[in-house]
Amino acid sequence: MKQIKCVHCGKSNYKKKGFRQTQNRGKIQRFICNECGKQFTNDDGFYRMRNSEKKITAGIDLYFSNLSSRKVRNHFRRHWEHNSSHVTVLDWCRKYTLKVQKYVDKQTPQLGGQVYADETDIPRGCNTKRKGGDKFWCSVDWETRYINATLYSPNPQNMRDGIEFMKRIKEKSIPKYIQTDALGLYPTAFKKVFGQGKRKHNMNTKHIVNNHHKTGKHNVRIETVFMKIKDRVDDFRGLKALWSAPILLAGIVLQHNFIEAHTTTNKVPCELAKLKLDTGINRWLGLIKLASE
Repeated sequence: MKQIKCVHCGKSNYKKKGFRQTQNRGKIQRFICNECGKQFTNDDGFYRMRNSEKKITAGIDLYFSNLSSRKVRNHFRRHWEHNSSHVTVLDWCRKYTLKVQKYVDKQTPQLGGQVYADETDIPRGCNTKRKGGDKFWCSVDWETRYINATLYSPNPQNMRDGIEFMKRIKEKSIPKYIQTDALGLYPTAFKKVFGQGKRKHNMNTKHIVNNHHKTGKHNVRIETVFMKIKDRVDDFRGLKALWSAPILLAGIVLQHNFIEAHTTTNKVPCELAKLKLDTGINRWLGLIKLASE
């Protein structure tokens, strides 16, 4: 359990001082610090939030499960006494995605090593049917279905992004092989990161190029991930600001890795990757609590 500290001076020398009555969150324990003499409430991940933990995490889960922020707002209007705007829902999603992402980045998943990688267009703006857009580079470990590396870029395909993407794949673990399509930059980017180099185990990773024009087969395992991601972006009516888009894509990846059970394995990918996280039934709430410790 997280140690209670004064939010003003950071010390743990305190005593209880009644409760603070809130409009939507009920009674919250209040403390007084014996060091600085100021009153405070415990920061449990929802410090100074006006809405309840349950409502906030429900909104995040609904949004990343395929409802637009306006549809989430409309759902709240039908089921909750106090409303929240669609802008507030987006603020929750961005705030807690960043918080949880910082926590999960410290975890070390145990991956199978069969990695499928590719890049896809992610349009920004209201017209989700237009061609082109930003590039979302993504790889999935097929044994666990865990998305182990991503890169969001506003630039066209280029070698710098390709190398950075390969570095991110390597950060979590050294895969047995990486399968990509026949995009010309992949072999060079792979060799710069995984080729014969300073460490011997780098040479164990193979690069498999699947040219569907020759084989007649697509890189379907990563394409299934992209289909899910693009369906959600379409339901959002596209991503808007460049500063916000990578955060929301990261939230979709968190939903995939830590929240939803995969339809084939019937397990959440993080469970298959042997990340033992005590999140409880409300997995977003559990992750936020863990990230606040």
